[in-house]
Amino acid sequence: MNVFEVFARGGPVMWPLLLLSFLALAIIFERSWFWSKILSREREVAGRVLEAARRDWQAAAEIARKSGDQPIGRFLYSALELYNPDPEVFQLALQASADEELALMRRGEKLLEAIIAIAPLLGLLGTVLGLIQSLGNVRIGDIGTDATAGVTTGISEGLISTATGLIIAIMALVFYRIFNSLVAGQAKLFRQSGNDLELMYRKTRSNHSDAIPVQEPPQTLLETDP
Repeated sequence: MNVFEVFARGGPVMWPLLLLSFLALAIIFERSWFWSKILSREREVAGRVLEAARRDWQAAAEIARKSGDQPIGRFLYSALELYNPDPEVFQLALQASADEELALMRRGEKLLEAIIAIAPLLGLLGTVLGLIQSLGNVRIGDIGTDATAGVTTGISEGLISTATGLIIAIMALVFYRIFNSLVAGQAKLFRQSGNDLELMYRKTRSNHSDAIPVQEPPQTLLETDP
């Protein structure tokens, strides 16, 4: 029995299950590609920015700006780009950026949750429909005769959809947990690096208020002819 025969014997619910499997694979591949691009550089960028901030805030802001393709770079630059902000504003900028970046990292999470919940139910529905079809034409007087020979075959075919739904849900659940753990790791990195940067900023502001400006204020003066 090949894959196409198994699919055909699984019943009509195999089509929505096939759609769910394609959707799950698309999300898994997209998220895997996303994480493969950022995991190798996140800690390196954070370390470079924090190390530069200990000596020169302008240099730290420039490193963070050039690392704008990384979430941690955008996160740190959201505060470093401000001109002489209050510590509270500095902290709020980091928090707002962290919320935005973590939301982007969770993209596709709700769809995976839906697939995990729906796939087993669709499989169970296919099995129930298969049982109804297999047992619908069996009469009490036919029990024990050749008329019921095909019932066991129909039941086994009806279980194909349940097995398919469980396989899809298990696959989606495994990657859902992996992606959740990666987001949790990034949240920890954001919190740690953000706290370190904020602490350095508060110390610098309290000790050397004249060394704080990170970015030059925008030029808004209008020149007029004498």
